[in-house]
Amino acid sequence: MRPSVNFVRGLRFRLTVSYLLLFTGLLVAIGFYFRHRLQVQTEGDVRAVLEEVWGEAKGYLRIENQRPIWTADPDDPEDQHIVDRLRYVILLTDANGNVLLDSPTYETIGIDSPAEIRRIMALKEPEVHIRPDASGTPYIIKAGALPGERRDRYFLAIGRSLGDSQRTVASFTRDYLLSLLAIIPLTGLLGWALAGRAIRPVNQVAQAAQKITGSNLSLQIPLRGAGDELDHLIESFNHMTARLQDSFEQIRRFSTDVSHELRTPLTAIRGQLEVALFTAQTPDQYRDAMVNALEDVEQLSSIVRALLLLSQAESGQLALQKTSLELGEVAEDIVDQFQIPAEEKCVRLTANIEPGLRISADRVQLERLFSNLLSNAIKYTPAGGAVQVRVRRDDQRNWARIEIEDSGVGIPEENLPHIFDRFYRVRNPQINRIEGLGLGLSFVAWIVKAHGGQIDVSSKVGVGTRFTVRLPAGPVILKPTNEQETAVEPQRL
Repeated sequence: MRPSVNFVRGLRFRLTVSYLLLFTGLLVAIGFYFRHRLQVQTEGDVRAVLEEVWGEAKGYLRIENQRPIWTADPDDPEDQHIVDRLRYVILLTDANGNVLLDSPTYETIGIDSPAEIRRIMALKEPEVHIRPDASGTPYIIKAGALPGERRDRYFLAIGRSLGDSQRTVASFTRDYLLSLLAIIPLTGLLGWALAGRAIRPVNQVAQAAQKITGSNLSLQIPLRGAGDELDHLIESFNHMTARLQDSFEQIRRFSTDVSHELRTPLTAIRGQLEVALFTAQTPDQYRDAMVNALEDVEQLSSIVRALLLLSQAESGQLALQKTSLELGEVAEDIVDQFQIPAEEKCVRLTANIEPGLRISADRVQLERLFSNLLSNAIKYTPAGGAVQVRVRRDDQRNWARIEIEDSGVGIPEENLPHIFDRFYRVRNPQINRIEGLGLGLSFVAWIVKAHGGQIDVSSKVGVGTRFTVRLPAGPVILKPTNEQETAVEPQRL
């Protein structure tokens, strides 16, 4: 059953709202930008006209005996047009503020006071300012001193209306806002459609995840081919289901192996106890049955301890107790311990150890690493074969190198990627005859990883197997000559 999703909190709704807010903010910002540009442009045009009119006024206006005189030709229509344009918004006064010439439009703006006139005439350059008329229409005014006869100075102010500029800007603003009222809903619908299309693969992943069961882990979602984040999500999901399938398969193998491994000692224990209960008549018979049962109990305990220890290791509960130790001494001790099992199986066990190679490691875990690898090597090597241990400094890095090589049955190439997995056992007639739960190499892989090292394996069926372990090493400390061990260089298989 598909779980219900809160509409407002849904990803599609949030993507749509985010897209709509971003797009609306962008459109508003663009509108304000072009509105400002239009306002500056139109006002600049009016200022340019004002500068032109100011120059014309200085050319056409002459003052004689406190009287303004226009020097335009009355018979020239163009001159008359210029004069009419100059008289539209104009004020001419003497230095004391007495009005010599003004226009009705300027009167609605307001005649400048004598103090204001004196202030402006004292300036070196004409002043430009904006003033509204009685109706609120703004006018841009340019005012300054105008020279007259006998060094007299007069006050001249000429203006032009900014009403058309403001109306143009207001019309643009109104039309733009009205267009936004139509664009924003359409943008919301488009964003809703795009968001739905964008999250469709996410919904497919969610629906596919709901269909996953223990028997349907091979489910794969086809890639869209876009090469984007959603394809990466789908690819990650497919890898996850593949890993889950491997994990479930591993658990199935574990259940089979554990049930088999535990059933065997349990069946033996039960058989021994039944023999003791129904057929034993003498103390020796009871004792033999109990000894056999205890041996089977010990085997069962070993299996349980191995499972518990590996679980603790992989969950991080098993902490390493690192100390500085000589790797060669640890290797020699373990090789000596395995000489007797090797001789019993008629397997030649040799070692070639470089002295003075020190590492920082947990001795117990390092001994377990050697023991597991040597145990497997001897176990899977037939009589007359050889197992060789080599410990030396790695040539390429400041690491210690451990090689354990045998001439055993070998591992098929298709099994090599899985041999370090928990409970994994190679399936072939020769190896299946050898007991084991498939945990030893999992321990080895964990120990190497916990020490910051690397482990590699190479093998060929019928020829043998070589495990190579690399661990971080310290400086070489050479032993005295009389303490160095004699090394036997094995022949390469």
